[in-house]
Amino acid sequence: MSQSTGAGRLGNQIFRNIACSIIAEKFDLKVNYNQEEIIKKIGINLYSGNKVYDQTIFLRDNNYFDVLNSSIFEFNFDPSMDYFQTKEISCTIYRYVNDKLKENIINTNIYKERYGNNNDCFIHIRLGDVISYNPGLDYYLKVLEKLNFDNLYIASDSLHHEIVKSIVEKYPYTKLLLYDEVNTIQYGSTNKYVILSHGSFSATIGYLSFFSEVYYPQYDKNRIWYGDMFSIEGWNEIKLYE
Repeated sequence: MSQSTGAGRLGNQIFRNIACSIIAEKFDLKVNYNQEEIIKKIGINLYSGNKVYDQTIFLRDNNYFDVLNSSIFEFNFDPSMDYFQTKEISCTIYRYVNDKLKENIINTNIYKERYGNNNDCFIHIRLGDVISYNPGLDYYLKVLEKLNFDNLYIASDSLHHEIVKSIVEKYPYTKLLLYDEVNTIQYGSTNKYVILSHGSFSATIGYLSFFSEVYYPQYDKNRIWYGDMFSIEGWNEIKLYE
C-alpha cells in the first residue's frame, strides 16, 4: 500500500498529501496519509482507492509529472523524500483545491458565514525556528498601509516577538488569535485581506482564502528554505529585493 509520510509539520503534510491524493485519484491507489484526521477537519478529503501493488517506487519532485501524466501506473508510491513545493506542483495543488475541494472546505469551515461578508484583515507571521527568514516589519506595514479594513487579526507562532508588538503599537485595536492550527487556517482564510509570511502553513491559508485579496513577500530561492508555493495568479507580490 502507498504511504504518504515524510518530514515536516502540518503545512508540509498538507502539500505532500494533496500531491499524493491527486495521483491516487487518477490511478485508484489505496493510500495511508500522515495526519489525515487533522487535515480532514479543514475539509480536505484525501483520496484512497482500492489498488495495492507488490512494488513501490519513490515519488519525487522530479518524476511527479511523469507519473501523473502516464496512462498506466501499477506501483505503490513513497513520497517521503520530497515536499512537492515546486512552482509547477504547487500550482497543480492550488487548482485541485479550487476545482475539487473548495466546496467541502467551505462547508466544513466553522467560520463560513464570514466568507465575503467582512472588511477585515488577517496576518500570518511565521517566526519560530525561521525568524531569520521572516520578511520583516516593513513588509507587513507596507501592505497594511495599502488597505482600508475594519478589524486586524494576527496569528503567529511567536506572538510576543517585536514584529508583532510593533504592529500592535501602530494598530492598537489588533486582535491576537490564540487558535489551534485548524482554526487558524479556517478563520484566517475567511478574511477579506490575507497577508502571508513564508512557509507551507502560510501558503495553505492562502490556498483556502477563496474570496480574499492575498498578499505575499517576494520569493527568492537563494534566500528561503522552501519551494515557490506563492506565485499564484491573482495574488499580490510585495517586492523586498532589487
